[in-house]
Amino acid sequence: MQRFGLAMMAALALAGVAHAQISDDPTGPQPTLTTAPLSITADNGQVYHFTVELALSPQQQAFGLMLRPTVAADAGMLFPEVPAAPVQFWMKNTIAPLDIVFIGTDGKIISIAENAVPYSLKPIPSGGTVEATLELQGGITATDDINVGDKVVAKPLGGS
Repeated sequence: MQRFGLAMMAALALAGVAHAQISDDPTGPQPTLTTAPLSITADNGQVYHFTVELALSPQQQAFGLMLRPTVAADAGMLFPEVPAAPVQFWMKNTIAPLDIVFIGTDGKIISIAENAVPYSLKPIPSGGTVEATLELQGGITATDDINVGDKVVAKPLGGS
């Protein structure tokens, strides 16, 4: 999944890096990134545990889960947004359907795009200011009954 938006383009412009330098189509998926545990507590009290890769650099965030054929049910990728801002994602070169979970500054889910369509260039907006975006296996939020308002906890988000 490739992330784009005004905040990212502004950051790249300030850094003197042309957007094309980091958004060229990759020839294969990026190597597995550093991982961290993440949990989501649903409104019914059920806690779901994931091990997520951390997309920290602009290049890691631009390539995301592109060209990965599958995403495990207990895995995903976290895109911290520093500083917090509204964002948009798209599914360019993304093979597997994904659930895109937008996490507000209070650590609660503010919106979910379920089963984002592989390869689509249609922008998927966060719907508000986010601290991070979480990509999960397509359909897992419905299967696990993860909803807007549920709490996300991970060290990269200030959680323990």
